[in-house]
Amino acid sequence: MSEISRRQILTTGAIGITGFATVMAVQSAQANTQTPPEPQASVNTDGRFTGKVVLITGATSGIGEATARAFAAEGATVHFCGRREMLGEQIAQSICDIGGKATYQRADVRIEEDVKAFVDGCVEQYGRIDIAFNNAGIESSPSTIADRSLNDWMDVMTTNATGVFLSMKYEIPHMLRQGNGVIVNNASVSSHVGFATIAPYSASKHAVVSLTKVAALEYADKNIRVNAIAPGAVDTPMLRRALAAWNTNFETVSQDYPIKRIVRPEEIARSVMFLCSDDASCITGMDLDATGGYLTK
Repeated sequence: MSEISRRQILTTGAIGITGFATVMAVQSAQANTQTPPEPQASVNTDGRFTGKVVLITGATSGIGEATARAFAAEGATVHFCGRREMLGEQIAQSICDIGGKATYQRADVRIEEDVKAFVDGCVEQYGRIDIAFNNAGIESSPSTIADRSLNDWMDVMTTNATGVFLSMKYEIPHMLRQGNGVIVNNASVSSHVGFATIAPYSASKHAVVSLTKVAALEYADKNIRVNAIAPGAVDTPMLRRALAAWNTNFETVSQDYPIKRIVRPEEIARSVMFLCSDDASCITGMDLDATGGYLTK
């Protein structure tokens, strides 16, 4: 197999979309000596998001879970969803155990009634939504377009793209009534680069960026900012599944990224928090490159 085709396969969005167990330190010192942040183990009651209500979809693992924990550690009240009820309740309790504020509500972002109930449930309980991180998503199994089933295409598109549309559809009216709000949608390296054999995933993430730009334009003068974030390879269960499907390994994937390591979920969480902070008050309609340099190649 040629080097070009190998890289096209090994760095597909199926691998670059989310993360994977922390890469060994092989060659990492050559490219990036910055120590990734550790998860915050306690709550700062005077944190920069104290008093803010944060809604997060798909927070029962990976980037969503890390972001829920990070916001709570900075004083926010977090309301999050996911399909795994027992796990969601455990995560909410673990945040509360260290002094944070978090509640879990089961919701499937593919189902409109679930999304509406989740968003309305947050407002009923806390009175507002200051920040929404629309994160829920699934990966594609590797397959060419001619061999892809329609059911597989629809499942990925409905979860990743329609899920973001539905989330914004029900979040924005509450933000309009309160006069402000911030939304961040989780896109991907695959929202910028076409990769062979993951058509549904790549198409869905391109759609997320388009939805983000349109929403940013529609509500910029209503004091609602809408941005996206594009992670590359991040240490989450989704990438582990992708790596197993591709029969590849940690070291190989890390070498396809300029920083020569896999990013941790806490790093993406901090990037999301930047977009939601007053430091990003003039930023809207942007898809933040959080790929560790992949998109600059």
